[in-house]
Amino acid sequence: MTTMEQTLPTATQLRDAVRVALSTLGATVELGAPGQHGVQASTPITGDILFTLPECTDPNAAIAEAAQAFTSWRTTPAPVRGALVTRLGQLLTEHKEALGTLVTIEAGKITSEALGEVQEMIDICEFAVGLSRQLYGKTIASERPGHRLMETWHPLGVVGVITAFNFPVAVWAWNTAVALVCGDTVVWKPSDLTPLTAVACQALLERAAADVGAPQAVGRLILGGRDVGEALVDDPRVALVSATGSVRMGREVGPRVARRFGRVLLELGGNNAAVVTPSADLDLAVRGIVFSAAGTAGQRCTTLRRLIVHRSVADALVERIVTAYRSLPVGSPTADRTLVGPLIHERGYRDMVGALEQARADGGEVFGGERHDLGEGSYYVEPAVVRMPSQTPIVHTETFAPILYVLTYDTIDEAIALNNAVPQGLSSSIFTADIREAERFLGPDGSDCGIANVNIGTSGAEIGGAFGGEKETGGGRESGSDSWRAYMRRATNTVNYSSELPLAQGVQFG
Repeated sequence: MTTMEQTLPTATQLRDAVRVALSTLGATVELGAPGQHGVQASTPITGDILFTLPECTDPNAAIAEAAQAFTSWRTTPAPVRGALVTRLGQLLTEHKEALGTLVTIEAGKITSEALGEVQEMIDICEFAVGLSRQLYGKTIASERPGHRLMETWHPLGVVGVITAFNFPVAVWAWNTAVALVCGDTVVWKPSDLTPLTAVACQALLERAAADVGAPQAVGRLILGGRDVGEALVDDPRVALVSATGSVRMGREVGPRVARRFGRVLLELGGNNAAVVTPSADLDLAVRGIVFSAAGTAGQRCTTLRRLIVHRSVADALVERIVTAYRSLPVGSPTADRTLVGPLIHERGYRDMVGALEQARADGGEVFGGERHDLGEGSYYVEPAVVRMPSQTPIVHTETFAPILYVLTYDTIDEAIALNNAVPQGLSSSIFTADIREAERFLGPDGSDCGIANVNIGTSGAEIGGAFGGEKETGGGRESGSDSWRAYMRRATNTVNYSSELPLAQGVQFG
């Protein structure tokens, strides 16, 4: 593994970079000293706490403001609502670099990945603007003469958005851009690990609203811990809770919202697999596998965590992956050549150590996985490849770190069964030149995941397609396709334009 010879930026340098970025973005927030009461803004680059931000002491006020704004926003024509998202996309384009800097500092993403995340925000704004003129209903054939039967879609209400640290801005944009054109208002509870990026995004949304004359309260931000999130989850004025995070979090959020008959959109864990067949282009496969498994230091929900390889090519493929891993520069995400940045915190590192220890106890052979000591409070690790004799319980467990478990198979049926054997169902892929294998993998008896790819890795979803998964992944869908329907309510309408009143199914009454 290549560890770059470098000195990490100091906490002072990172604080200065944050101040410059926030100023460029027009975000005004009180940046208190570390350790004061409030939300601690830290960085995985050095492990330092950079600032303390004010905590939301009254989430009820933010929800009330968003609920009030909804009463006028829902009757604003959808193309006019689209003008707000157009302006937001323009501001994101203008400030892409500054926002990307904050993503790197708070989430530890290398520069290209941080900028790529902001580009996702820009892309979903463009998608949502087009959607603002395509919120189509249906005309349905009525069995009664002189009647028209149709389906219409209406704004739903306040949408509560709870996001995770690993995509601190893109997931908010997926939800917010679509919700706004659908006529909803948004209250956002970001991860307490990434408050600075949230403050920056909120500033851009407020500026966009001011520029186009939209109500300021169409978007509200609430910073804080679990109690703030619970207020959002339990408030009956919040019509939809869109929550991204762990399965444990989803098990709590789902039932609590259901008890008050609200809606949930859950994007939870992923334990994603790629199948590599004997006919696969191994050059292509290695490239896709390494990016999917090691990118973002293994901290994507779509990270490749299981590699299911045909026995005939397993040795050659594992050797090539291990060799590729050794060439990956590990270090500060602010450095130009870095490809693998830090884990988010010590707990993530401890989880990785524990998973590798268990894998060894289960008979696994581990390559890599060592920590690089670049600073006492930071956690930089080599991505690990683990050849496993079987799919043991640790392989069924999502560990949010760069661990790639390798299993072998003999038949395509066995490979698909291994892919589907875990409780999560987010993303999957197959590398093959055999069209029968590819179509089988995509078919009804193939991968049981919400995302199934051919000859690309498990990560790197485009905003045009619906994003989400099945089983313990939660079943939600965000971003493209017809995901907009989750943010609206459906009404079935019958219009009688005749002078008669025939009853359905030929019923006679009176």
